[in-house]
Formats: sequence, C-alpha cells, structure tokens
Amino acid sequence: MNHGVLQRYGNHLPIGTATPIISLGEGSTPLVRSRALAKILDCSEVYFKLEGSNPTGSFKDRGMVLAVAKAIENSSTGIICASTGNTSASAAAYGARFGLPTVVLVPKGNVAEGKLIQAKVHGANIIMIDGNFDSALGLVNSLVEKHPLTLVNSLNPYRLEGQKTAAFEIIDELGEAPDILSIPVGNAGNITAYWKGFIEYRNAGYSNSLPIMMGFQAKGAAPIVLNHRVENPTTVASAIRIGNPANWDSATKVRDESGGIIDSVDDEEIISAYRIMASKEGLFCEPASAASVAGLIKLRSLGMQFKGKRLVCVITGLGLKDPELPSSLIWPDLVEVGTTFEEVETALLNYTLRSGVSNG
Repeated sequence: MNHGVLQRYGNHLPIGTATPIISLGEGSTPLVRSRALAKILDCSEVYFKLEGSNPTGSFKDRGMVLAVAKAIENSSTGIICASTGNTSASAAAYGARFGLPTVVLVPKGNVAEGKLIQAKVHGANIIMIDGNFDSALGLVNSLVEKHPLTLVNSLNPYRLEGQKTAAFEIIDELGEAPDILSIPVGNAGNITAYWKGFIEYRNAGYSNSLPIMMGFQAKGAAPIVLNHRVENPTTVASAIRIGNPANWDSATKVRDESGGIIDSVDDEEIISAYRIMASKEGLFCEPASAASVAGLIKLRSLGMQFKGKRLVCVITGLGLKDPELPSSLIWPDLVEVGTTFEEVETALLNYTLRSGVSNG
C-alpha cells in the first residue's frame, strides 16, 4: 500500500504534530529502464521516472499534498493557483478530497483539454483569462494579498519541499544518485526541487554523489536560455509554455552548482521524442515530458558522449493529459472491416506485409 510522501518521507519534510498526514497515494512512481533511448544515446543505463503515475497524472501531486496539508494546518478558507493545466488538476483533486474550495486561473486557449476536464470534474472554480500563464500568476499573487486564500503554485515553498521527494525515490531505488538527471523546465520549480532533494539525501548519507542537472525548455518558450523574458511563449508543449519562470533564479543556480545546462529543443524535436517514447518505449507521455528526452537526443547528435553514465529522464506527466496533440499527428491508419473471418484475415495479412511481421 502506498501511504504517500508525507508518511514515507516525513522526517525529511517541514511537517509537525499539527500537520495532517493526508494522501491520495502520491509518490512511489516507477523507475523504468530504457531500451530504445539507451541505444540512441549509446548508453546502457537510461531510466525514466514516470511521474504520470501519480494520482492526477503528473508530478504536481507530490508538492500539492504538502501545500494542501499546510493550508489545512493554517485553517485556510481555500486554495488558488494559476495554471497551464497540471497544477489546476492537482489542486482541484486535493481540494475536493480534503474540503478546500479551489480557484484556478487558466490562460484562454493555452490549457490542454484533458487537464481542464480534471479541474472541472473535481469541482474547481475555473476563471479563464484573456492572457498567458504569466499574467494569470501575477493576478493570483495579487488576489492572495487581498483574500484569505492559500497560493499553491510553486512560489509556495511547500510545493518544492514535496516535489523533492522524487529525488529521494531515485536514490532509494538506484542506491546512488544518477550521473545525469534530465528534466523539462517551464516554471522551473521541479528542477529546483530535485536538486534540493539530491543535496539533502547526500547530506543525510544516502548518496555519495550529486547528478549533473540538465534542464530543457521549449525553443518558443525559453526565457532562461535566451536570458530575457518571452512575452508570447509558443510551443506544442503546453505545460512548459511559460515566458517568465517564477523560479528562474533558483534554476540557474541549480545549473551552475551542478555543472549542468539549461538548453532548448524545438517543437519538431519534442514531437520526435514523443513518438519514440510512445512507439519504441511503450510510454505515452505528455509533450512537455518529451522535452527531457529530446534534449538528450539533441546533445548526443552534437557529439556529447554518455557511454558509461547512468541517466534518468523525468517524465513529468501522462499523455492522456494532452489529447489534442496525438489527434493532430499522423499515425497508422485505422483499418475497418466487417465481421467475417476472411475480412479480418485479409486485413491481418495486409498488416503483416506492411510491417514485416512474420506469419510463422
């Protein structure tokens, strides 16, 4: 039974006797060894940390559970967030479960339908603004100054405290920190949280080393790479479509302290990695998650060597979060036939001819 991150890692989190130990079963997500990507990178040890296995389908649940527990502890009247989708889904679910009214501000036309549906079904009060994520975040910051609501975006320090537990789990499973951790970068809270987790677990004696942190933004939403704010961020990867990350400074600090990089990948590279994950690894991730894979493929194509290294790619969210993208791409044709054996057999034989599958 998964009792959640507050119970599992309570000794490493800022919780006290008055903090309710709540859970929706977050954490303890799979660490799956790669086959296809390992060959592409010419590296035998590549793993995927599947954060889409969390209750609402993304890594956000790790931090949300602690942020909501603290909101309950402090007798908050409700929670509020700005979101490109995953944060709103997570906040709505935990708010519904633990009796906190939830308000979410989302940018019109910039939220994947799968995520917006989650917020709706959990009963969140959804306000759609005619602006981008950065505008929404500015508004919620102003609202919490005037109203007794708890902000549950990654500006809330408890969010990052909860998210750092993913780094604990990686070390617990591998027995040591990986040589390289690759992660998508949007609002830059997750890369900050992982680094915090790796440092704390090393200092506690669970690991002898720290990873090189490699973060990847989408090319059309790469303010850290460009070193300036992007006013109108654009990318197919809606979860990282952010032009002014709230954790910008901490992310660059992580990059520098770890000897790592924050780079960008374009939408074509993201979609290519997305297809590889689905068709070669059997893992259906949301587009933003594929940025961590696309980034490593890009670096390998530029000559970076990974042989002898142990790599972990953070797969931040489930593919069903963003159903619009796969619907827009070209996939194998759906074959429609009648109900006779002969019709189905003919279709099967045609398939085997196209695919090269042996009939023996």
